[in-house]
Amino acid sequence: MLNTKRKLATVGQILREEFLDPMGLTQGIVAQAMGVPRKHVNELCNDRRTVTASTALILARVFGNSADFWLNVQRRSDLWNAMNTPMQRQRIARAKPLNCVA
Repeated sequence: MLNTKRKLATVGQILREEFLDPMGLTQGIVAQAMGVPRKHVNELCNDRRTVTASTALILARVFGNSADFWLNVQRRSDLWNAMNTPMQRQRIARAKPLNCVA
């Protein structure tokens, strides 16, 4: 479980700060390598698009790492957001274990 209050790095931050910037790549170059429109990469970089299994496989192939890397970054970010958004916390708190319902 994620017990940190500090917001975790998002897929977009990782993509920009650990891959694009150090490698001197543009979103257009990455989009071309991925075989997707530049808008797709721009939305990933700006955290307006999440990483799906197929996108994770593509990113892994382009950057030479694993799909699990990209999916884990997305999963941790999603969990952090769910646990640290007041509306989501209320929704989660309403759920009851099955042994309490029956």
